[in-house]
Amino acid sequence: MPRMTAARAAVEILKREGVSNAFGFPGAAINPFYAALRASGGVDHTLARHVEGASHMAEGYTRAKAGNIGVCIGTSGPAGTDMITGLYSAIADSIPILCITGQAPTAVLHKEDFQAVDIASIAKPVTKAATTVLEAAQVPGVFQQAFHLMRTGRPGPVLIDLPIDVQLTEIEFDPELYEPIPVHKPAASRKQIERAVQMLNASERPVLVAGGGIINADASELLVEFAELTGVPVVPTLMGWGILPDDHELNAGMVGLQTSHRYGNANFLESDFVLGIGNRWANRHTGKLDVYTQGRTFVHVDIEPTQIGKIFAPDLGIASDAKAALELFVEVARELKAAGGLKDRSAWAASTQERKATLQRKTHFDNVPLKPQRVYEEMNRAFGPETRYVTTIGLSQIAGAQMLHVYKPRHWINCGQAGPLGWTIPAALGVATADPEGTVVALSGDYDFQFMLEELAVGAQHRIPYVHVLVNNSYLGLIRQAQRNFDIDFQVNLEFENLNSPELGVYGVDHVKVVEGLGCKAIRVTEPDQLLPAFEEAKKLAAEFRVPVVVEAILERVTNIAMSGTDIASVNEFEDLATDPSHAPTAIRPLTAS
Repeated sequence: MPRMTAARAAVEILKREGVSNAFGFPGAAINPFYAALRASGGVDHTLARHVEGASHMAEGYTRAKAGNIGVCIGTSGPAGTDMITGLYSAIADSIPILCITGQAPTAVLHKEDFQAVDIASIAKPVTKAATTVLEAAQVPGVFQQAFHLMRTGRPGPVLIDLPIDVQLTEIEFDPELYEPIPVHKPAASRKQIERAVQMLNASERPVLVAGGGIINADASELLVEFAELTGVPVVPTLMGWGILPDDHELNAGMVGLQTSHRYGNANFLESDFVLGIGNRWANRHTGKLDVYTQGRTFVHVDIEPTQIGKIFAPDLGIASDAKAALELFVEVARELKAAGGLKDRSAWAASTQERKATLQRKTHFDNVPLKPQRVYEEMNRAFGPETRYVTTIGLSQIAGAQMLHVYKPRHWINCGQAGPLGWTIPAALGVATADPEGTVVALSGDYDFQFMLEELAVGAQHRIPYVHVLVNNSYLGLIRQAQRNFDIDFQVNLEFENLNSPELGVYGVDHVKVVEGLGCKAIRVTEPDQLLPAFEEAKKLAAEFRVPVVVEAILERVTNIAMSGTDIASVNEFEDLATDPSHAPTAIRPLTAS
């Protein structure tokens, strides 16, 4: 049997599990693993500037393509604790990433050795498994189990902690004999799906709520086929956005307190039956449950059995992988359609599209400083249906979800449940690494952008091009808007007069200088007519120089974005609504009179 260090065995397993990219940076306690990584070859490594950044790069890499598993690597102590936010973000959104940390020698783990911390205990609540490997011979099995766990059932992250002496110990291991453990996913029965379709067929105004679990299962085409067979309108969740194109005749719009469409909420409130697949009934989707559930029958399909009934009790719950369930949904629907057993939903579907054409928000403003709505209007013009958008949290994300258009799965890449500031830049780098020839466009407010802007240097060093749209109002806009409920505007104002850039006025940080100092390109826009040319120029610069290109749009200081603090029937529309087609020229459907 061949002999090699446990670290080398771990690297060989990574390759045989399909890993081709990793993100991180070395340190004393993980250097044996890096030595094995270099000696083995076959895994490209991207050197991050912050270990949390590496974890978000791994997330972006996983989210960009079906089957990807991002890997992030760090040394002992603070490297692991820095990656906890990435692990939390990943487990919250059911994203498999593998976090590998170095550790102090086993003999001193409980002797307060330098950078020795019980990272496995710290990480357990935000992983499917977190293990400090104490015996070198267990390393292959622990890595094998990690990939099995990440892919089995509800996907999620795993952390493996490797003491330096364990990494260096030689073991007997033959990579040619290695085989991944078969993945297990729960599957619905034919009887369960028949009952669900029977319930759907008995309703008058059904909708399908399509969640991120469908994208995780690579089952978007099946969902579209089922919707088209039955004629049932689809409500994508924020994590499921792109499952079917925004301009599809059965896309009823998004629902929720914040990242929703006016017509999406209106369509949902007219429904009497809801089939949710791969969704978790997130509170910012549902709002108050009495409003969301009143007068409706619910069927919930989810890969995680304990997710069913967690938020409210459905009339029927089915524990199943989304793909396995949808294969049966399509099969049953085909048979019923051939037998003439499906209701005609054309009038109901048409009514959802009528609302789409009448209930719109205004985007065309000529104000200076810019209104954010105009930025998204021009983004719709500049960036086509192949664009992968990447964003995390804030008014920029909420307004973007209300006004941008998405046409394909994995083309809206959003940290949904955790929402950490700073996520966008490293996640976009991970997405662009996974899709180097694609069009990747990140969207940030100024505070999200400033949290981890050092990671732009990673894009410059490794030639990872993408376009980053930075909407700058020098404010913590979402928190300021939330503080209105407390009648305060406290500690959310980022303005100051920059001694080195007086032309900025009170907007403070000179993002153009910072971005250029990090080796990237930047364009500042202050007039609405400059936006589209700037986006076109940014695409050219990204293609020419193969680095991130930032387009900074200087916004008015205060804009309140439409949202509700309570329920989906009472969204507060702070700005003017569209009453003429010219008010929303890039809307999916041209505005018609209500």
